[in-house]
Amino acid sequence: MSDWLISLEGTDAGRQLAMVLALSAAFLHAVFGAIQKGRHDPWASRTAIDLWLVILSFPMIFLVPWPEPHMWPIFVGMVVIHFLYKILQALAYTRGAYTVVYPVVRGTGPLFAVIGAWLIFGETFTGVQWLGLAVLLAGIFGLAVYNLIFLVTDRATLVPALGFAVATGLFVALYTTYDAYGIRATADPFTFLAWFFFLAALDFPILFLLTPLRARLSGIAPGPLLMRGLAGALVAYGSFGSVMLATRLDKVGEAAVLRETSTVFAALIGWLVLKETVGPRRIALMALIALGAVIVELGG
Repeated sequence: MSDWLISLEGTDAGRQLAMVLALSAAFLHAVFGAIQKGRHDPWASRTAIDLWLVILSFPMIFLVPWPEPHMWPIFVGMVVIHFLYKILQALAYTRGAYTVVYPVVRGTGPLFAVIGAWLIFGETFTGVQWLGLAVLLAGIFGLAVYNLIFLVTDRATLVPALGFAVATGLFVALYTTYDAYGIRATADPFTFLAWFFFLAALDFPILFLLTPLRARLSGIAPGPLLMRGLAGALVAYGSFGSVMLATRLDKVGEAAVLRETSTVFAALIGWLVLKETVGPRRIALMALIALGAVIVELGG
């Protein structure tokens, strides 16, 4: 599997597979966000997801080649970045509705990711791709302005929610670029993935065990929470795994932008599953974000 995947790097077949993986990651990440934001406390949901990731991933680290010595400092940086991302994501979800927070998080990330891909990997965009990015950003900021004007009932928490959402988007770009560097730094991409899912999931279970955050578990039935955590862990493998493989096969910036078609899936999930009021104008703005991502892909 690893040899086949590596053989596709830099080929047209690899580019097509990267596009499929990025789109798969888009849908699965929208599902993942809904699982974390859903019926339970976002902090508790994330802890349950990470607990399952630790349990399920531990055997996997013995099924892949052992990491090279230079990978351990990379893993340390990865753990820190993902921990801060998860903290900001939980803070945003605690203060804002899913359909308010999620599009801003996922839409802000590509702008920073494109800049990071240019600085680190020397990737450049065509004129059409920059147009697509502008369309995407118009959707993001249009959605933020719309929420600020019309969501009066959430005004007290809306501004902090949007602030945390933008900060989370910055860390989305940071981990996307950093993880792309990490998965390219090891000979076998599945070595990075196995250790990523194990190491990056240790923080929240430890945080809940050793801090007053465990009080958030009071009143939550453990059975449904653990089932939600298992579902989230399985979705996480597909979501994060797909986009990291996509960044190994193709350009980091393009994969990061294409993944943000997840905003359309998020709108549908928020409306149909979480019963949040979305409305035609907000759906149109979310679709604009997705349209910008598509233009970026087609203009490459």
